[in-house]
Amino acid sequence: MRILITGASGLLGLNLALEAAKEHTVYGVVHQHPIDFRLAGEIWPGNYKPFEIIRADLRETRAAGQKSILGDILDARRPDWIVHCAALADLDACEADPPLAHALNAELPEALARHAVQRGVRLAHISTDSVFDGRKGEYTEADDPNPLSVYARTKLEGERAVLAADPQAVVLRVNLFGWSLTGRRSLAEFFFNNFRAGKSVMGFTDVHFCPLLVNDLFSILHKIFQRKLSGLYHLVSCDSLTKYQFGVALARQFGFDESLIRPASVSEAGLKAQRSPLLTLRTNKLARDLGEPMPAVAPALQHFHALYEQGYPQFLKKLAAGVPSPSMMG
Repeated sequence: MRILITGASGLLGLNLALEAAKEHTVYGVVHQHPIDFRLAGEIWPGNYKPFEIIRADLRETRAAGQKSILGDILDARRPDWIVHCAALADLDACEADPPLAHALNAELPEALARHAVQRGVRLAHISTDSVFDGRKGEYTEADDPNPLSVYARTKLEGERAVLAADPQAVVLRVNLFGWSLTGRRSLAEFFFNNFRAGKSVMGFTDVHFCPLLVNDLFSILHKIFQRKLSGLYHLVSCDSLTKYQFGVALARQFGFDESLIRPASVSEAGLKAQRSPLLTLRTNKLARDLGEPMPAVAPALQHFHALYEQGYPQFLKKLAAGVPSPSMMG
């Protein structure tokens, strides 16, 4: 299978591309955060292997009458599936620049869906649990979203635009954790970095979520591909817990001092973008259509720890370390 993954240097896109590349031909599109496999062989964990890296701004257009950059990429690689991971996911950055958030989170997914339909390519669009206001929790796909932030609002606009342009697309609402290129992209990394440094942090007792390890995502996505599912699905852990409970569980998994995490309310953090308190999502629909439950948090944290023991975070950092500086690139 040929799979094109956008946002392939982000937390989601990079891990997804590495997992998929074990058995499939993968093309990873990157823009502002390039990666390079030349140094990664020094600490190559497991059977991870390179995928083709395409550096491009997918919003770029050609002169009148010519194909877009996006169209050129699709025609050259002819993927069977596209997994759209690219987004402006920084909540505060979205609040600061709503037009950019709309362009990246709503307009780009719609354009990609139109290109996919024109070429008969199946599309999986990655969305977020943040489309809900978190007042009641236990949301199903039939519940009406009520986004509280610019990020959440533009991601919801993207969901709707994709399904309107391509009814055969699958839209997946997720909440993910894992190791990233910078080591600072997920909540799990935040807790890990501070615990390892002996620093005390807050853990919100009034924010509930269903975190899924990003490395577990592709196996589920592959089954979605095989069964040719379409429409809207929730793809999160089958467990729900507070962010404080998650931090404590991570500390115990790594053997850190769990007293370093202080139970606190999200109101104490002074965050610019409003957070939804009860982001617990039901996964019954996807579990029914795949014939199996979604992964639980405890084994996911064990896997997260095992990846650390295998040198996976260091491997990811090497992918960025091998990128030439702007002066070297001319």
